[in-house]
Amino acid sequence: MATVDLIMPKMGESIMEATILKWHKQPGDSVKMDETVLEIATDKVDTEVPSTAAGVIEEILYKVNDVVPVGSAIARIKTNAEQPLNQTAQTPVFNNQESIEKARETTYVMEETKNSRTESSRPVAANGNTNRFYSPLVLNIAASEGVSMSELENIPGTGNEGRVTKKDILQYVSDKKSGRLRSQESGAIRLDSRDKDTGLSVSMGSREETMMIPMSKVEQQSTALTTYSGNAEIIEMDRMRKLIAEHMVRSKHTSPHVTSFTEADVTNLVMWRDRVKKEFEKRENTKITYTPLFIEAIVKCIKKFPLINSSVDGDKIIVKKDINIGMATAMPSGNLIVPIIKNADQLNLVGLAKQVNNLADNARSNRLKPDDTQGGTFTLTNVGTFGSLMGTPIINQPQVAILAVGAIKKRPVVVETPHGDSIAIRHMMYLSLSYDHRIIDGSLGATFLTSIANELENFNAERDF
Repeated sequence: MATVDLIMPKMGESIMEATILKWHKQPGDSVKMDETVLEIATDKVDTEVPSTAAGVIEEILYKVNDVVPVGSAIARIKTNAEQPLNQTAQTPVFNNQESIEKARETTYVMEETKNSRTESSRPVAANGNTNRFYSPLVLNIAASEGVSMSELENIPGTGNEGRVTKKDILQYVSDKKSGRLRSQESGAIRLDSRDKDTGLSVSMGSREETMMIPMSKVEQQSTALTTYSGNAEIIEMDRMRKLIAEHMVRSKHTSPHVTSFTEADVTNLVMWRDRVKKEFEKRENTKITYTPLFIEAIVKCIKKFPLINSSVDGDKIIVKKDINIGMATAMPSGNLIVPIIKNADQLNLVGLAKQVNNLADNARSNRLKPDDTQGGTFTLTNVGTFGSLMGTPIINQPQVAILAVGAIKKRPVVVETPHGDSIAIRHMMYLSLSYDHRIIDGSLGATFLTSIANELENFNAERDF
């Protein structure tokens, strides 16, 4: 008999941890190779983890809702093999010296990776007074937000065994920026209940400054947060809604948002789609919606203004060479998810249409893979789908801009011609661009937005697809 560790898989370049949603197998249950053992969640995508061996579940190492770093053993499977198995690699057979040398290099890299992973997963101690574990995600957020290790050690953790979760660190940063929390370099605020009747004694860092907060005020604030008057229904946020809320708040805290507006006469585009949509579906076996047409225009304009396709890292601007367009998609639950069209600039209109429809269908049926939502460089959201004329979208971090397109409406407008002006009924649409004012100035933001409007207005109604 041999025991194989089931490892938390890496599901994307930037994914460092995942949350366990549900165990399909329990200790003592038999499992086949590639049979689903558990469900996990990363950001806004749920996925299944298959077994890497056939046998019996011997031990489950984490509970539901635990956040587990990538590369950690999450369960142990007892197999019928006579020799211990290695679920990550098998010993290869080498036929020549070159293969042996390559194997030695690979083994060295694997050992280095294993060692670095072990180091990063060890508990991090500060001031020698604790032995808490911090996931790489929490440490990255702390470093980017300027949270010192002494502060991190004093953040109450809501995770397993008091571990600080992503939610805990983001809440701490939010409270700190809003002024609800004061911290000192020498240490975080400590609360010591000395007199339950008179109040709380607050000691700040090494200065030992003390102030008394009347307990009645503390109780009033607590009551205000948990008591509701009148006829109300209390609904607990689901996991995805909590993630969306955290992501939106963090975006507002990170980027100074500016939104520019324009409108476009998309009559040619509408007429072309109405003319070809039946033939398009018949020939390509997929529908042609407005979304791939919008993405086509966005890609052309990003090539003219590459700074829009970037991100900010401290005082550095990272201009992305890949153009990966995210499209906000509504799910049956009402939540939004943003699947990514990778290398959109390398696809023609048919390719874009198929990618858009495929990702939208997978999003609505919860069949997206983790990689389908990773690596976006610019986002499009169609608020017109829900009847809105325009919107002020929130930037999808770490991107620096997001475009919203409104509903297409027929309106009387002034049409300029060489023979004079006239009033005509045209298909009009508002566009709005929210951008990060740290690196995108109003001139660039407005110019980029106007360029997209011009692309849509000058759409060739005689083109083929």
